[in-house]
Amino acid sequence: MTDPHTWDEATWRAKVEAVRAGRSLLPSVWPGGARCAVALSFDSDHETNELRDGGNSVARLSWGEFGARRGVPRIRRVLERFGAKASFFVPAVAALLHPDEQRALAQDGHEIGLHGWIHELNTGLDAATERDLMLRAADTLETISGTRPVGMRTPSWDYSPNTLTIACEMGLIYDSSLFADDDPYEILQNGEPTGMVELPVEWIRDDAVYFMMNRFGAHRPYTPPADVLDIFLREFEGAYAERGLFLLTMHPHVTGYRSRIFILEHLLERITDKGDVWIATHADIARYCAEKAGLTHKGPK
Repeated sequence: MTDPHTWDEATWRAKVEAVRAGRSLLPSVWPGGARCAVALSFDSDHETNELRDGGNSVARLSWGEFGARRGVPRIRRVLERFGAKASFFVPAVAALLHPDEQRALAQDGHEIGLHGWIHELNTGLDAATERDLMLRAADTLETISGTRPVGMRTPSWDYSPNTLTIACEMGLIYDSSLFADDDPYEILQNGEPTGMVELPVEWIRDDAVYFMMNRFGAHRPYTPPADVLDIFLREFEGAYAERGLFLLTMHPHVTGYRSRIFILEHLLERITDKGDVWIATHADIARYCAEKAGLTHKGPK
């Protein structure tokens, strides 16, 4: 590849325009007259974080097992207490390792969404391999949960030049991996509307960045859980003030600890105390936004 500073305008513009934010899909009103919408999501990576990297660390595999063994049950109890429905993005291999977990979550009314095959990085794959893994993952989640996924979150929010084309081919109605807004928008591909809803993410609204560390490095950042709760609450209050979307990403192997689960509890206490907030799955929010905007989903190409 030539050095980027040597590119002509057509080259760098093509890079930028390949996947872009289109029109806002923020509705003028949320269901039931709610002031804002809340989309809680949990990336159930479990053992696949280590398996993707070779699976040589038994300790890291056990960390992933904690997410399934203790994290998800704690999260599930909190969601049940508040009557909140959430979206769980699950790598297919994690679903195969813990099929009863996915069935129980689906039975509770939660969404099971695509999250890759083994938490692979899409930018390291050729188009054929990425397509095969996405299709196999969808088939696997459908077999286990009983419902075919309608939306995706790419592993590590890693988006290749082929990801959107494959997602459109699969007929997915939404993605939740991109960062171009706070609120829902339609994804453009090479300047053309795709009919796909983007429910944007942000590292600020992700638990992992505040608690993860490099276990072999001298630098071990750690944010106190109370401070993380404060950040999440401020993000929610901002969405509430602007009548927008508050989308939060958490991980069972990160937040599912005794000293951190209160973050989810206190957050849901604040949200439900408002009395005029719609808590829904990503799929339900995407469908609602698409319907209100008269969005035409292009479907498989």
